Amino acid sequence: MKRIDNPDERGAALLSVLLLVAVMAVIATIMLDRLNLATRLAGNGQAMTQARLYATSAETLAMARIKAMVDVSQERTVDRGGLLGREFPLPLARGTILARVDDAGNCFNLNSLVEADAQGVLKLRVVGLTQLRALMAGLAMPPAESAIASDAIADWIDSDGVPAPNGAEDETYQGSAVPYRTAGRLIGDVSEIRAVRGMTPQFYERLRPWLCALPAAQLSPINVNTLRPDQALLLSMLAPSAIPVERARSILAARPALGWANAEDALRGVGGGGDGVLPQGQLQVRSRWFLLTQRVTVDSAVVEEQALIDVGDNPPRVAFRSWGDRFSR
Repeated sequence: MKRIDNPDERGAALLSVLLLVAVMAVIATIMLDRLNLATRLAGNGQAMTQARLYATSAETLAMARIKAMVDVSQERTVDRGGLLGREFPLPLARGTILARVDDAGNCFNLNSLVEADAQGVLKLRVVGLTQLRALMAGLAMPPAESAIASDAIADWIDSDGVPAPNGAEDETYQGSAVPYRTAGRLIGDVSEIRAVRGMTPQFYERLRPWLCALPAAQLSPINVNTLRPDQALLLSMLAPSAIPVERARSILAARPALGWANAEDALRGVGGGGDGVLPQGQLQVRSRWFLLTQRVTVDSAVVEEQALIDVGDNPPRVAFRSWGDRFSR
């Protein structure tokens, strides 16, 4: 090995070694950082997978509890055990589940704005449109803007290409900066109406808690036995002149502990006047649809899910499932 006697050469060699050490240190730091990132990603992925598995398990538990509630009586659905409308925690080994079950029929079903004929063609249902406008009026939404938004939602769903007097069909949306078309089918998620003409963020925020999109073109199946007092507007929207909101609250306040055997008894309970003006069979005493909303936390992973549960089948089944906070969509 050649000996370096020149001080300048020794300095250059030392500098080269130091530079090499610095480069190796940078490479090692990057590799460790990427290794840590990969470890965290793998951990988060595992936690997310575990959270979804927990959510599926919670669905099974919720369906069992819902079935037990509805099986108490084949004639009426009554929440005797306090299952509906409240959050209940489910502790886990690595986290928690915060779950809530609601009667998913106690809402305005957007798909009630249309009805299907014998060929499956979706046409405007005037009764559904009237009820949506009554709901909007109860929420103090201006009549002119409500007419535009309600007609536009109906046009979004129906099969034809002819706009309603205040509505909008494809030609309206194709002129947008990003062109798009109407759906021409039943709404799958309430968030779809954010794309319709006249639906401002303020209107959507006000309406969203009262809306649902059941997988059927039928009038909203309001269950007077599970309707909460703060949902009295849903009862009033069925016949606003016969059942104003205050009277709807009185009806719900007079509800027997075991519920009503039929809708007529509910309307007669505070002096009558509402029976005979409601659409036949819309006001019900038994529920079919339930909504499970849950927030699952596993380590640092958080999963939010909504599952629409159909108890019309035996055993109950999940008819629709979505992930993410429904109120943020």
